[in-house]
Amino acid sequence: MRVVVLLLAILGAPSVSFAESNLTRHNLPGPYAVGLRVVEQYDFARGYRGDTDVQTGKPITGERARPIQTLVWYPAAKGSGQSLTVGDYAKLGATADDFEHPPAERIAIQAKFVAALVATLPSDRAKAELAAPMQARRDAAPASGKFPVVIYAPSFNAEAYENADLCEYLASQGYLVIASPSFGQASRGMTTDLEGVEAQVGDIEFLIGYAHGLPQADLSRLAVAGYSWGGLANAMAAAKDSRIRALVTLDGSIRYWPNIVKQSQYLTPARVTAPMLYIAAAPKAVEDTAADVNRDQSFLAKMKYADLYNVTMYPYVHANFSAMFGQRLQGNYGAYDKDELSTANDWVETYVRRFLDAYLKGDVAARAFLDTPVAKTGAPRHLLTIDVNKSTGAPPTRAAFAAELNRAGFEKALATYQAFKTRDPGFEIDETELNRWGYQRLAAGDTHMAVGVLKLAADLHPDSWNAFDSLGEAYAADGDKARAVAAYRQSLVLNPKNANGAVQLKVLGAAP
Repeated sequence: MRVVVLLLAILGAPSVSFAESNLTRHNLPGPYAVGLRVVEQYDFARGYRGDTDVQTGKPITGERARPIQTLVWYPAAKGSGQSLTVGDYAKLGATADDFEHPPAERIAIQAKFVAALVATLPSDRAKAELAAPMQARRDAAPASGKFPVVIYAPSFNAEAYENADLCEYLASQGYLVIASPSFGQASRGMTTDLEGVEAQVGDIEFLIGYAHGLPQADLSRLAVAGYSWGGLANAMAAAKDSRIRALVTLDGSIRYWPNIVKQSQYLTPARVTAPMLYIAAAPKAVEDTAADVNRDQSFLAKMKYADLYNVTMYPYVHANFSAMFGQRLQGNYGAYDKDELSTANDWVETYVRRFLDAYLKGDVAARAFLDTPVAKTGAPRHLLTIDVNKSTGAPPTRAAFAAELNRAGFEKALATYQAFKTRDPGFEIDETELNRWGYQRLAAGDTHMAVGVLKLAADLHPDSWNAFDSLGEAYAADGDKARAVAAYRQSLVLNPKNANGAVQLKVLGAAP
């Protein structure tokens, strides 16, 4: 009880410093003040809790849709809103998936939650960190204008505010940043499986939909940032949604969970074409690396169709990428002191901002910065390295194939297909899909296109009677009687029982 009372006093106190916080930020904020809005809402399209509490066995009561505690950092008008401290952020985690507590009960729950967060810190340090002022002001008046949108996906089971410092910094630079906690499919506990990460992908998709209703949001300029587990979910989201134009990944699990990448099936280099900034912790020795985490398994090593900037922060262990937890409230410092980590945090912010400026705002100077050797950026040489791999061009996908046929001509379908296979031996469009595509163009009246697609099917599958039967129909629709007759005859050679081929030849006035 004494701890709860102490934390209530700290959380209710004005923003005064009992001692110096261990995170010192040197980057100047951008031209905007920063507002924070906290929205407690539900994704009614998805369930969350089941019928029964898995721990108590009691029936679940109350709302069972998926709770989405939504934090929105936004460019704001100066001088408005309520000032915030680290402690104000910390207490948000107490009710992140349960919005139904009355005010007095909520205060008590928050105090216990925050007490647990700082339980390992000395008392004076806990006071200093919780009382440290933040840049954002609660419910400040929004600035006028529209701004690029950044969806932030937290690490495994983490709170939406785990990188509040970074989110505030981006908002001050003219970005609208939106985050929700990392919860599992059916409970607060995230799971290390495909279902778990898909739940977070669903949250990203929900937040993109939510952003559509925000007056400040410019969703033609959309990025997703993620740390650790969120750095797998954001890549999966980008593989499903080409509107995502940039990815920021803080030591993301796309590197550490190749089995889930494989299980997803759709998370492939050909479908991740958004440029990526991957900022990694210091590389591990080979002896400390799991057997399945190697270059042959690495998704990053296979990325060919997107610009990839791979920055390694040598002072950082994995936990340091959360400024709120790794450096403020839990104190993971490794072999470096707090000043070196603060400097590293400044450069993480710098690279993230410059990357987003380059790809969402079209900032030429920011793009040049990304291509600048570290020694010329002003960063301490021992602090970080950067490797840059530029895109090899558009990926060989079905959409890209159709675009190339539209440009070069559908009569060149076979040559184009062979060129795509040369670029990527895994590129393939099966006979069934080609047949469906051809008939879709026939139904639309695009007979020339239909001929090109169905001739490709026959070229790739010369032993398929159905491919030639379909090709005959396309030639007939295109007014090419001679080729229609030849295609139907070849279909009958391959399958003498093809009744449709025989009938169509009679219609065309030709013998079988």
